[in-house]
Amino acid sequence: MPLTLISPAFADGERIPDKHARRGENIMPPLKWSGVPEGTRSFVLIIEDPDAPSGTFHHLGMFNIPADWVSLQESADTAPGGRPRFVANDFGHARYDGPQPPAGHGVHRYFFRLAALDIPTLSPLSTVKVGDLWREAKKHALAEASLMGTYETAG
Repeated sequence: MPLTLISPAFADGERIPDKHARRGENIMPPLKWSGVPEGTRSFVLIIEDPDAPSGTFHHLGMFNIPADWVSLQESADTAPGGRPRFVANDFGHARYDGPQPPAGHGVHRYFFRLAALDIPTLSPLSTVKVGDLWREAKKHALAEASLMGTYETAG
């Protein structure tokens, strides 16, 4: 069974609720996955918007997600405990920031990308960008899954 990623907050290809957008409550949506490949030792999750005017914009870089986890609860980026870890997104925050396309720019697609890794931890430099984190994770990926949500800011 392939690695799959879903959210109880929205279906693949559907609109991300305002609650999870920056103009709303800016709360990270809950996520669930299944079909974890044998040998998985950790996960990495990124969220990116390839439709941003200046090129792909990253909204989250989360790594060292334990291998025995099969979900992230709503607001998982603000939960106490120090696991998983984060790199700064393109807003400059080491947490989730939801959709916020420019007003009148049309519908943007937001890709939630999960990779199952064959290593227990990644140790990127604190200054690494989300795209760099993803490139490093792909070197150790056993499987990848994605979920796409859309969002548009009224003009």
